[in-house]
Amino acid sequence: MFYQNPGLKERTCRCKLCRKQLDSNSMQKHDSYNLLVILGATASGKTATAVRVARELEGEILSADSRQVFRGMDIGTGKDLDEFGEVRHHLIDICDAGDEFSLFAFQQVFHQAFASVQAEGHLPMLVGGTGLYLDCAIRNYPLLDVAPDAELRAELADISMEELRRELHRLKPQQHNTTDLQQRERLVRAIEIARAEQDSSGRVPPLPEVRPLVFGLRWERPVLRNRIARRLRERLEQGMVEEVEQLHAAGVSWERLDYYGLEYRFLGRYLRREISRNDLVQQLEAAIGQFAKRQETFFRRMERQGTAIHWLPGEREPAKALLDWLRSERLVRRNGCLVPTGETE
Repeated sequence: MFYQNPGLKERTCRCKLCRKQLDSNSMQKHDSYNLLVILGATASGKTATAVRVARELEGEILSADSRQVFRGMDIGTGKDLDEFGEVRHHLIDICDAGDEFSLFAFQQVFHQAFASVQAEGHLPMLVGGTGLYLDCAIRNYPLLDVAPDAELRAELADISMEELRRELHRLKPQQHNTTDLQQRERLVRAIEIARAEQDSSGRVPPLPEVRPLVFGLRWERPVLRNRIARRLRERLEQGMVEEVEQLHAAGVSWERLDYYGLEYRFLGRYLRREISRNDLVQQLEAAIGQFAKRQETFFRRMERQGTAIHWLPGEREPAKALLDWLRSERLVRRNGCLVPTGETE
């Protein structure tokens, strides 16, 4: 009922700052696991699968979604909070819409939630589709807390986008977050962080050990496209246009909504009358499909760098398949971990 992507070889990370730490964490094999991960592309059914698994394993869900952290961005980000029922969730609605939320900030709140769930004796379950958040948590990125550099930002203000991209590639030849290359604000911030990393000694505070067991949901591409189209129409009927109107009326600028991408970018264009309703649906559906492809590309990259992902066919009761796999491996939940039967954590 599951399979791993065949033919992928392990690779070490080339980043000077984190090569050693990332390799030792991602390549390590574990006898017990203190983090269960469920990842997948948008519209793959991650929440429903995770909730069912959490009920069976006394788990709590930690969201790995870069936009679900914002309050008021509910329909467009697919929070689907009614699906959780009695299952506790974390890292959702922790910031105001319009605020910035960095990868470093995610790492900090993830470890706080991770420790809190384990202290309760429950199993932490990281669930989402934001590749960088997932990889950061799984491999414990050694991140720096980089404050905004007003002098550097002034220096970069008159530089073209193409020159900024070249500068980022010079600083980080293995740059993998293509979103940073498309938007000026993110590009400047990425350069800011890359320069700080080069100037640092490479030493960061030690992070708690994470021993992840990773599962992924996979659908045939035509089926996933149909799921994306159906969900988009459902969200429009649920009031997604009105949600964006309310966010803008509350003070979130069009530029910030554009920064959040996908639904918020296209709905902003629609509300500014730059595109028609028909164009909105067609263009947004295509953009979400392209985004899903990029997510899958990122997951393959995670595999190439050593993260073992057990892939579950989305159409074949993935929650049941996951639980059956745990039983076949004789893994049980004990003290906030998954351990072999008869052993204690």
